[in-house]
Amino acid sequence: MTSTITGLPDRYRPLDEVGPTETTATGVIHCWRAKDRILNRDVAIRVHTPGGPAAREWITRALTAGGLATPALAMVYDAAEGSGDGAASGGAAYVVNEWIEGRTLAERLAEGPMPEREARTVLRRLAEGVAAAHRVGLAVGGLTPETVVLRPNGLVGLRSVPAANGTVQGDIAALGELLEYCLTGRRPGSATSGRTTGMPPDLAALVRRARSTEPGAGLSSVAAMAALLAERPRTGHTAEPQRAPDESDSGWLRRLRERREEERAAGAAEDVAVDPAPTRDASGTAYPPLDARGLPPVPGHRYEDDEDDLLPLSDDDSAEPRDDGAGDARRRRLLVIGIPVAALAVVIALAVWLGNVISPDDVARDQPPVPSAPPSSAPPAQETADPGDAPTITGGSVYDPFGDGNPDNPDRVPLSFDGDPSTAWSTVTYRGSAAFGNLKDGIGVLYDLGSEQNLAGLGVTGTAGASAEVRVGDQPDGDLDSYRVVASGELGDPADLSFGEPVTTRYVLLWLTGLAPSDGGFSAEVAEVTLTPEG
Repeated sequence: MTSTITGLPDRYRPLDEVGPTETTATGVIHCWRAKDRILNRDVAIRVHTPGGPAAREWITRALTAGGLATPALAMVYDAAEGSGDGAASGGAAYVVNEWIEGRTLAERLAEGPMPEREARTVLRRLAEGVAAAHRVGLAVGGLTPETVVLRPNGLVGLRSVPAANGTVQGDIAALGELLEYCLTGRRPGSATSGRTTGMPPDLAALVRRARSTEPGAGLSSVAAMAALLAERPRTGHTAEPQRAPDESDSGWLRRLRERREEERAAGAAEDVAVDPAPTRDASGTAYPPLDARGLPPVPGHRYEDDEDDLLPLSDDDSAEPRDDGAGDARRRRLLVIGIPVAALAVVIALAVWLGNVISPDDVARDQPPVPSAPPSSAPPAQETADPGDAPTITGGSVYDPFGDGNPDNPDRVPLSFDGDPSTAWSTVTYRGSAAFGNLKDGIGVLYDLGSEQNLAGLGVTGTAGASAEVRVGDQPDGDLDSYRVVASGELGDPADLSFGEPVTTRYVLLWLTGLAPSDGGFSAEVAEVTLTPEG
C-alpha cells in the first residue's frame, strides 16, 4: 500500500510498506520501500515511532552498521534520531538502507526445499556477512525468511540492517533455523521444526550445534559456521530415511528388524540341501518332487567320495541316468568349458598346418625386389609445426583462488572464446568498490591451448575501463604467483595486450585486477579472447 509518513525529510517519499513490523522496548519500527528524490533511487527506509531519545539505542546500532561493506548486509545510507515531534519535518527517527532487489527466502522456499549445494551457498554467504558485523561488535538480529533476499546475481542480502535488537547467540541460532528451513521446508517455529531427519549428517549436526544452549555443545561463532558450510559436501552419504510423522524411532527400527528376519528366514529355506530319492508317477517315470513354489529341489552338497554324482564310467545302456538338477548343472559346466577349449585346439591345429604348407621362402620369392637407396649423410628430417596453423584455445575455466568456492558464472566461460563478440563471460556485480567490493584481489579465466604454443600477445574484447594482466604458466592448478606476468592494460574493443617478448606456453591466465562501474555496482565482461602467434 502507499503510505504518507509525517516526520520524514522531504528527500524521501514512501511508496510501499514492506517486511514485518518490529517491536522494540520503546516503540515500533515500520519499513517502507521509498524513493530518494535527490539520487533518484529506491531505498528501504525504516521509521521508529516515537523518535527522539526512545530510538537512540537503535540509531547507535545503525551508525555502527554504516561502516560495514559486505554484499550480505544492506548498506546504511542515512540515519537520524529525530526530535520526537512526529508532526514536524525531521522529527521521526529513521534508518535508510540500500534497497535489495530479488526474491525473499520465504518466497523461494514456498516452492519447496533447496538442494544441499544451494542451501550451503546461501547460508554460507549470509553467515560471512553476519560474521563481519560481529567483528565490529554489532549483533545483526532480524534474520528471518522475509528479510533475507536472494539477489538476481546469485548473492544474498539482508534488508533490515540492523534489527531493533539482537545478540550474537541469537544470530547463530537464527542461522541454524534458516539452514533447517532451506533443507527441509519446515518453517522455524512450526510444530515439525527441530527434527533433522532427511538432512545430510554433517548439516544436521551443524543445525543442532547452532541451536544448542548446552555449555560447550554450541558453536563458538558465526565465522565457525561459515567455515563449516564452506567445506565440500561429503560424497556418498545417504540421508536418514523419512518416516511418517506419527511413527516413532522404536517402531521404525522394529519394522526394519522384522523385515530383516523374514529375509533371513527365506534365505535359509532356500539354502537347505535336500536330495530326496526319486519318486515315480503312474507311468513309472522317475522325477524329483517339486517344492511348494513349483521349483525342483536344490541339489545337496556333494562330497569328494560321491563318485556316483559324476558322469557314468561304463557303457551299460541299461543303467537309468539320473535326471536331477545337479547332473544338468554339471553337464552345462562341461559344455561351457569344453566348447571354447575345442575351438582353441582347432585354431592351433590350423595355424600349424598353414605354417607347414606355406614356406617363408615362397613368400620371399613372390615379392618384387626393392631397390636399395644410396647412403646419405644428411640427418633425418624432424617434424615441425605448420607455420600456417594458428594457435587456438581448447578450453577454459574460472580462476578464483581468493573466492568463496563458488566462481563467477563458470558455465559462460566458453562464450569468451567462441568467435562471437556478442556473447561474453562476466563477473558478478560487486558493490562498494571497483576492487571487487574489497573482498578479494581479483578473478580471472585460465585458458588451455591444448599444447605449448608460441605467442606474442593477446587480443581481448571486453568492458572498457576494466583492468587486467596476462599471465602464463605450465600447470592448470597453480597458485597466482606460479603464473608469470607478461602483459597488462585495460580491456577494450578490442585491447591489444602485446608481450614484451614472445613466450612459449600452454596455459594463459587473463587476470582481472579492476572492475568498471555497472548498474548497481562494479563488474567486467570478457566477450572475446584471441591469440596472437609469434611472428
